[in-house]
Amino acid sequence: MRENWTSNFSAGLLIGVALVISSLILGGAVKDFRSYDRYVSVRGFAEREVTADLAYWPISFSAAGNDLHKIQEELDSAAEKVMEFLDRHGLGKADVSISSPRINDQHTYGVSQQHMPANRFTAQSVITVRTDDARSVKQAMSAAGELVSEGVVLVHSYEFQPRFEFTGLAEIKPEMIAEATRDARSAARQFARDSDSKVGAIRRASQGLFTINDRDDFTPEIKRVRVVTSVDYFLKD
Repeated sequence: MRENWTSNFSAGLLIGVALVISSLILGGAVKDFRSYDRYVSVRGFAEREVTADLAYWPISFSAAGNDLHKIQEELDSAAEKVMEFLDRHGLGKADVSISSPRINDQHTYGVSQQHMPANRFTAQSVITVRTDDARSVKQAMSAAGELVSEGVVLVHSYEFQPRFEFTGLAEIKPEMIAEATRDARSAARQFARDSDSKVGAIRRASQGLFTINDRDDFTPEIKRVRVVTSVDYFLKD
């Protein structure tokens, strides 16, 4: 009988010890789980101003008359003056292309004889400048009045607008991502200080899209590059 009591006591003791150990393990797991669940979501921001490294400048000009041969001569003369202008302004070595003239016969619109325009034909041609010297293009655009003084009839067209682009994003992307991540961690530290915590490892991070926009409407050759990153940081006591 005594032996049975001793056996039962030993078994109960072992069960009790096992329950205590299980409780400690479970308590630690719950604590770890709660620590794992504590995190803060922040965003980091980075911005830079860069100069465009590629410029497209379509220079559109026209001529009018009743003789197509003379119109073509006027266009050729205007094109020659444009090329000389580009050379004077440091764009002589740029990649230049000239389009075929667009001819418009104004007598084909069914206008009555008394309302016929004086010039039957109008023609428009475009010389497109492509270069990595965006600054020279901007300066030449400001001096385009020289062409008007030389008799070149420039045409303002929404179809042919100058464009300035920045193609060096790959070179500055790593530094900007690192800068945005540092900014995010700084925000996380501020949040942690306010909540009496410390910033731990990164739980999750996602890189936002890079955007490249003109700094303003008046300096399209200056670009503003931006990126926003979203980062989750663990918080610890």
